[in-house]
Amino acid sequence: MNESLQTLQRWIDESRCTVFFGGAGVSTESGIPDFRSVDGLYNQKYRWPPETILSRSFFDRNPEEFYRFYRDKMLCLAARPNAAHRKLAELEAAGKLRSVVTQNIDGLHQMAGSQRVWELHGSVHRNHCMRCKAAYPVELIRDSTGVPTCTCGGIVKPDVVLYEEGLDNRVIEGAIHDILSADLLIIGGTSLAVYPAAGLIDYFSGRHLVLINKTPTPCDDRADLVLTGPIGQLLNQIHADA
Repeated sequence: MNESLQTLQRWIDESRCTVFFGGAGVSTESGIPDFRSVDGLYNQKYRWPPETILSRSFFDRNPEEFYRFYRDKMLCLAARPNAAHRKLAELEAAGKLRSVVTQNIDGLHQMAGSQRVWELHGSVHRNHCMRCKAAYPVELIRDSTGVPTCTCGGIVKPDVVLYEEGLDNRVIEGAIHDILSADLLIIGGTSLAVYPAAGLIDYFSGRHLVLINKTPTPCDDRADLVLTGPIGQLLNQIHADA
């Protein structure tokens, strides 16, 4: 373990309240792509950029095209937790991590065993009828064609926060409460470019801020420690039972 990881280990061991804030980079190591990266495949198959397709106005205007993209790019149901997800769950079980605040919608933190997870952008695993509010599993979306509908005839919409939609107040309040309470905030796998989620860092006033990412972020100069590299590989060297 190098000096930077030793420092992180010591801070985790000494912390009374550690919170992890993560983004898409946590799940890319499970094979889930960052949908905001517009590649040649997107350009070949879709007439609009991902941000447009994943907006509420587009959903309302063109639901069939929305679901074509959503099934193709957003439902990665074969993905499994990676070393980062497992280590965070292990730290929580050992009493060394208060909660996970995530921008991801894949449910991999819960699959790995994390209990206290604030899903800022919702989850593909929760779906509700827009008319009668009946709940449906993600398999209904996956296995349907065109626009998925409820037995009442209403459209079944994923509980994910689309562009132009606001974040859930209960989730935001819970995440802010935990970040305010933390003396160690570990931010990983995010460019800190998506707002309002990225603005949550401003609520932190604890002792140590740690950033783990493959590339620089706008907040690197605010961090007490910056680790560069794959987050799973780095976190896997931390010991929960130290």
